Amino acid sequence: MPFIQINLLEGRSPEKKEQLIAEVTETVERVIQAPKETIRVMINEMPAAHWGIAGVSVKKLREEGRR
Repeated sequence: MPFIQINLLEGRSPEKKEQLIAEVTETVERVIQAPKETIRVMINEMPAAHWGIAGVSVKKLREEGRR
């Protein structure tokens, strides 16, 4: 059973997340010939304050206009 985890910063619409789940599922089904019913996709959303790049949170980078 393929289990795919996707980590994202929060902020995408429910529709975009549904599209992502559908398209990842289709790709896994096609590439490794896994039955669609066995494919699991989990999206982990994190606040920008919980994600850091080069020692600085994305929240702070955005506030400073650097991301």
